[in-house]
Amino acid sequence: MIIKQYIAGPIDANNYLVADEVSKEAVLIDCSDRTQKLIDDVKELGLKVKHILFTHGHFDHVMGANIMKEELNTEVLGSEKDLEQTDLTKTILQSMGIPLIEDPKYDRFIDENSKLNIGDIEIKVIETPGHTEGGLCYLIEDKLFSGDTLFKNCVGRTDLPGGSFAKLENSVKNVLYKLDDMTQVLPGHGDITTIAYEKKFNEIVR
Repeated sequence: MIIKQYIAGPIDANNYLVADEVSKEAVLIDCSDRTQKLIDDVKELGLKVKHILFTHGHFDHVMGANIMKEELNTEVLGSEKDLEQTDLTKTILQSMGIPLIEDPKYDRFIDENSKLNIGDIEIKVIETPGHTEGGLCYLIEDKLFSGDTLFKNCVGRTDLPGGSFAKLENSVKNVLYKLDDMTQVLPGHGDITTIAYEKKFNEIVR
């Protein structure tokens, strides 16, 4: 499996290109901006990006989706529960002086019952509300792409509309912490960690 990380957008969000080396099928997890290096890597490696997958609908994770969808000839998937969040993207960016033609558009909505794959590799969709109501994590083999649900030594903020610390705590303690301890956690911001490390050292949710 190929994993490439790109830090993009105004709040330095992590975007991840994940590909099956055999079939050359790939997904892009979160899409914070048009990223030329990512486009070049897709061409150089001969990849077919099947989906852009949103972990949640906040502007800093979705603002590049419309243009990258066209660049990569792919489709955009995410939770319907975060549609209201995504529809605030243009308004938020305008308040920051960043132009955007239109809000990001979904092609399909997904949830924990959705069946996704790249080649023979399963992508497990895990619903983790709390940071937003429609928060999703993606488990691909032993890698968890956690968006803004779980960070190294921290969790996502819950003081924005749609946030709930009680739901986030449940998502982390009773869902993510049930995964194998050696699962690597690749978050939406910051450094890679592991489930074992967070269970031991994350003082916010332990």
